[in-house]
Amino acid sequence: MKNKSNFLVLSTIFGGLLFNYLFWTERLALNLLIYSLYVFTITYFNKDIVKSFKFKIYAAAHLLAAILVVINNSDLTIVSYYISLVLFVGFSHYPQIRTVFTAAIATILQFITLPFNFIQSLSTVSIGKFNLRPILKFAKYVFIPIIIVWIFTVTYMIANDVFAHYIDTLVQNISDFLGNILSFFFKDITLVRFLHFCLGAIITGGLLFTFFNHNLQNVESKSTEKLERIRKSPNRHTIWREMIQTFSPNLLTKKLALKTEYITGIISFIALNLLLLSVNLIDITTLWLGYKPSGNFSADLHKGTNALIFSIIMAMAVILYFFRGNLNFYSKSKTLKILAFTWMIQNCILIISVFIRDGYYIEFQGLTHKRIGVLIFAILCTIGLSTVYIKVAKQKTLFYLFKINGHIWFSLLLLFSTVNWDVLIAKYNINYTSPSGIDLDYLFSLSDKTLPVLDKNRAKLYPCSIPDLKNPKAVLLTPNDEFQKRLDRRIGYFAERYQKVTWLSWNMPDWNTARYFGLNKK
Repeated sequence: MKNKSNFLVLSTIFGGLLFNYLFWTERLALNLLIYSLYVFTITYFNKDIVKSFKFKIYAAAHLLAAILVVINNSDLTIVSYYISLVLFVGFSHYPQIRTVFTAAIATILQFITLPFNFIQSLSTVSIGKFNLRPILKFAKYVFIPIIIVWIFTVTYMIANDVFAHYIDTLVQNISDFLGNILSFFFKDITLVRFLHFCLGAIITGGLLFTFFNHNLQNVESKSTEKLERIRKSPNRHTIWREMIQTFSPNLLTKKLALKTEYITGIISFIALNLLLLSVNLIDITTLWLGYKPSGNFSADLHKGTNALIFSIIMAMAVILYFFRGNLNFYSKSKTLKILAFTWMIQNCILIISVFIRDGYYIEFQGLTHKRIGVLIFAILCTIGLSTVYIKVAKQKTLFYLFKINGHIWFSLLLLFSTVNWDVLIAKYNINYTSPSGIDLDYLFSLSDKTLPVLDKNRAKLYPCSIPDLKNPKAVLLTPNDEFQKRLDRRIGYFAERYQKVTWLSWNMPDWNTARYFGLNKK
């Protein structure tokens, strides 16, 4: 126990130093991969961590996400990095957890309980005959009061400006005093740099110290994927039963309650199928078989797509409601299942309409992150409907849906992170000019990795006209030379930023851009 505590405490302190060195005034790139390798190594040598197949899978997934940050260095890859790190920590420290959602919650709890876990580990740390237990006994009594006082101090600062001014002055004086002490002993270390080290130690500790309470994984380990019929005692009294007794006593018989829910489901699904059939027939005749833009084209497509996506989500919610329990085992539920399957098929047709609408949107207005997001969301809806079908057909539980969809979503997140979306958007919008022209303002809003693409296609960055379908007169954006000047300024800003960071911020997109413009580190 002492050896393990010594190992984790020293690893946390060294992790704080490494964090401080890797990320101080640097961009997130190669340094994230180095930090992940450190966390992975310490976790691997922690004897309390079971090196299961799940541990290896999520370790590999996180290292892949870290590598993708270096290769693509986009906001999506950084999000994938953080999510994969949270899941790796959750599944490695709590091996009985089975869903990505619970793994994320477990990691959050591990960070919240870090002070208690750290103090508990410090109490067993020993250097020869010296140990910290007597000191920590005193710290145990003052830790919670300090937290409470801090919370109320912030509250009173918000409520009283004069009090806030005095507290700010006090904090500033304490900060200057501590800064002077640090600068006296360590000339190159400032108070802010020391606080950055503390932040790194806290993050590292949260990733390494296991939350001592395992109730979360114990509860989930008992969850089943196969739906079972629940037999209720007729003599069992609950609040819900008493309400039914008051308003509708006849529903208290199990058979009649199921029959009532069955008839309600039949009527609902027949009405919903007829309603959706009319929508799908209109879409097939006006959208699938030929579409002619008119009026406010962009607003119509945007509004229609949002409504359809909301409809698909609500469709899955309705199906899950009716097939949540014993209705799955009702002897006459075959007709209800057929109607539900028919409605799922119709919702798949609705998803195809979403794809077509978004395709027209891209054709006429160009490619953007939001339009790609709509395509991805439609894919997720298709997967969701497929798993809902399995849930109904194979009598699966809601836990099954959370488990399977969580793993699929995480896998797709890693898959989509392999694509350099900014460069793809820039190349597509330049090479496949839409009828409304190139949206240069949007192109210039993309990341610096697109600068070589824009520079190669300067001749195509001409002032385009964006026609209003209500008004055939074209409205020019800005003169062509203004866009050329903006591009030159962007290139200058990139060169300046590139010189400010060290090898720790190395990533392939910046390296390719710098190589294209002939930039070298000074």
